[in-house]
Amino acid sequence: MNTSTLITPPALVRRAEQQDTQAIQALDSAHFIHPFTDHGDLATRGARVITRAENIYVWDSEGKKILDAMSGLWCVNAGYGRRELAQAAYDQMMTLPYYNSFFQTTNVPAVQLATKLASLAPKVGDRSFEHVFFSSSGSESNDTNVRMARRYWDLMGQPERKVIISRHNAYHGSTMAGASLGGMSGMHAQGDLPIPNITHIEQPYHFENGLPGESEADFGLRAARWLEEKILAIGPDKVAAFIAEPVQGAGGVIIPPATYWPEIQRIVDQYGILLICDEVICAFGRLGHWFAYEKFGIKPDLVTFAKGVTSGYIPLGGVMVGNRVAQVLIDKGGEFNHGYTYSGHPVACAVALANLEIMEREGLPQRVRDDIGPYLAQRFAELNDHPLVGVAETCGFVAGLVLVKDKATRQVFDPDLAVGMMCRAHCFKNGLIMRAVGDRMIIAPPLVMTHEQIDEMMALIRLCLDATLAQLRSLGHVA
Repeated sequence: MNTSTLITPPALVRRAEQQDTQAIQALDSAHFIHPFTDHGDLATRGARVITRAENIYVWDSEGKKILDAMSGLWCVNAGYGRRELAQAAYDQMMTLPYYNSFFQTTNVPAVQLATKLASLAPKVGDRSFEHVFFSSSGSESNDTNVRMARRYWDLMGQPERKVIISRHNAYHGSTMAGASLGGMSGMHAQGDLPIPNITHIEQPYHFENGLPGESEADFGLRAARWLEEKILAIGPDKVAAFIAEPVQGAGGVIIPPATYWPEIQRIVDQYGILLICDEVICAFGRLGHWFAYEKFGIKPDLVTFAKGVTSGYIPLGGVMVGNRVAQVLIDKGGEFNHGYTYSGHPVACAVALANLEIMEREGLPQRVRDDIGPYLAQRFAELNDHPLVGVAETCGFVAGLVLVKDKATRQVFDPDLAVGMMCRAHCFKNGLIMRAVGDRMIIAPPLVMTHEQIDEMMALIRLCLDATLAQLRSLGHVA
């Protein structure tokens, strides 16, 4: 018998895949400590094993196709399966796989990328960006921001300016400084955080913090003035900087009212403090611009980036250093005693250059601004008619909706019900990755989506909302 002509029955193929999945899950549970994971729960359920990806889809080890509406972790802007990025990494690895940028040494891709980023970063008002400091992540970049901001004030003869103000429910990374800058209470509860001289104000979330009858415009002004109140309480001569995301990402796609950022800018200018714009999520086309500070008219001194700079294909982060800070560090600072082994890694920088070339060639930021962003806004707004949705909103190519118990009064569910996680489970079951932040469901799809794929995603979202509503009704939690 010629066994090469035999076809394995589908049931046997499925059984083999199941055995492989279970073997991987067992090894995963035995050896891999995951980020932001309850490992007791993971051992019981088993990890979802993702094995391949293409365009906006991923597949798990059992062959299930899943629409990735979160771009991995906010990062696969150019989509999966870009051979140019793999080729760029290979070519650079075969030329110069690694060398450090310490000791007055550099490499060509790092220089080229710094030059390219400086050309993409628009000048806003009197602020321009000609210098870049490289890291491997947003977390490292925000640690760098703390060092740079405090070093700047030391060199300016004001060493007492140490305090950095951030916002509750913000996310700025997981290192000691990054987690301290972030306003996640769960992170602060582990590790005696925040570290000294970092404090927080409330987030500009109208749905949660607006007063009865208060317009979004009025709320935006009031929320911004929480910063001024904090500065005055601490003492303006003690405050080094304010750090914020243009749109809060991991906090639930919190989109500030239009009045918020202009008032923030007035406040930081009035008191002379540095403004750090954390664009780890928002940069590289996500909001329809190369950098989101341009969209909001912000004039930052330091801009954090990571994720989308390589579309997540390889780790890379950094800080765009505005001339106000850079010139002081260069002219007065002497040796800056800070850096990372992988600062300016040649392979990461080569991949970033190839990724930015794709984004320019395909006009992805403009496409978000003029085409798929408006179309997503139109389609996502239709979810406001769903019985579970309190509000659905978008900004560029991020979107969020709030699950509510009573649509008329916007009454929220008891947090112990974990309705967001219930909805997320229905999403995975139906082939959709949509993230839950409490009872706020959020998306940040790849920027290469077509109108047809947006329609496909919206149909899946509505299907999952319907399934969640049906489950809540069966449990007696909604009428």
